[in-house]
Amino acid sequence: MRVLIVGGGGREHALAWKFRQDDPRVEILAAPGNPGIAELGECLTIAATDIDALLRLAVDRTVDLTVVGPEAPLAAGIVDRFRDAGLRVFGPTRAAAEIETSKAFAKRLMLEDGIPTARAEVPTDVSAATACAHRFGAPVVVKASGLAAGKGVIVCATLAEADAAIADILEGNRFGAAGAEVLVEEFMEGEELSMFALTDGSSFVILPGLQDHKRLHDNDMGPNTGGIGAYVPVTLADPDQPVSDAPDRSIDLQDRVARTIIEPTLRGLAARGRPFTGLLYVGLMLTRSGPRVVEFNCRFGDPETQALLPALRMKPTLLAMMAEVAAGRLSRESVQAVPGIRGACVTTVLAAANYPDAPRTGDPITLPPTAGAGVVVFHAGTARDAQGRLVTSGGRVLAVSASAPDIFLAQQRSLDYARQVRFAGCQLRSDIGWREIARHQQSQPQSARAT
Repeated sequence: MRVLIVGGGGREHALAWKFRQDDPRVEILAAPGNPGIAELGECLTIAATDIDALLRLAVDRTVDLTVVGPEAPLAAGIVDRFRDAGLRVFGPTRAAAEIETSKAFAKRLMLEDGIPTARAEVPTDVSAATACAHRFGAPVVVKASGLAAGKGVIVCATLAEADAAIADILEGNRFGAAGAEVLVEEFMEGEELSMFALTDGSSFVILPGLQDHKRLHDNDMGPNTGGIGAYVPVTLADPDQPVSDAPDRSIDLQDRVARTIIEPTLRGLAARGRPFTGLLYVGLMLTRSGPRVVEFNCRFGDPETQALLPALRMKPTLLAMMAEVAAGRLSRESVQAVPGIRGACVTTVLAAANYPDAPRTGDPITLPPTAGAGVVVFHAGTARDAQGRLVTSGGRVLAVSASAPDIFLAQQRSLDYARQVRFAGCQLRSDIGWREIARHQQSQPQSARAT
């Protein structure tokens, strides 16, 4: 099979790596790709949003399957164009992708169709938005409706912060076109969880739940990012795991999410003439009243994908299922599959100097000569300079994913390697997976914790 991967980040590198694991014979093309993907296949200097050039490439190279990684080409209608040309492509149409590209659309769908989520309004100007925030009370959440690279959500501890955030988005043009419309949303308390569903528009397969880390610094301090680390498994999401301090939320959580969130969302999109195919990302808040939707994405998450794929065990393979979706329908064998996790995986993201505000690029990167057992390094914001040196080229530079029998060893392996990577201004968290580790420690007898 010849596969074209559209994109050049850590998520796309992880997909290329997984496809090669699934089938060593697969031929991988990537546009634009990155130095890590170049070790697995051929990278071509075509932007992920240059749909005309991508279409010509897919036709000229007789591509069997195109997999779209980032949201921008999906928002631009790449799936519509490829399907019109009779090509198999994994991802949603432009209209279906609005489940992510317009938070206002997604919120209206959820509220109209009774899908559990936070109360929210979509005010039309600053005065209406500030009035809404004051009605909800602090803390309150202010969101840019459009695509803002994972940084368009502002959790405001006070009403003064909310007023400033609203003015900054609507009048200060903080997020550009993404902030032309805002949501003001009630604050939800609980623990966040990410779930992925592979779907042909009606049938779907849920992959194991993950948890990512948004704040830049340890202990969930510092500015919000697009994701600075992730881990799997999350025992709150897995009733088969022995550790659970909230059985009312963990027992059959996946079934509950399928029944109350994924199924009605797919029905709602289809009823509105926007059938969704591809990967539906569901960002959840596990509240006292049950799981509620924080957000939807229309593609694999980043960096969650880098944590999930090294530990994922499933049959049929991920590549086979994605090919079925692109062909139009998941097989009965796929729908009945029960994907699982072997051990644990922790992904530590190494970010550039000045990330997330104004990441510095061009800093030379030195990688350790060898990776330890179970360690995979995924390239995200890297490039080769004129001298052929590996240098930083984006905010999130590398993702160090370490697999191990348990979360403790996975975290240690990831951190040990990450700390050996060298580039100026490197930023990383040392506590990825801390909530899961705390759950395990609390479940052990006091005598065992003491040793």
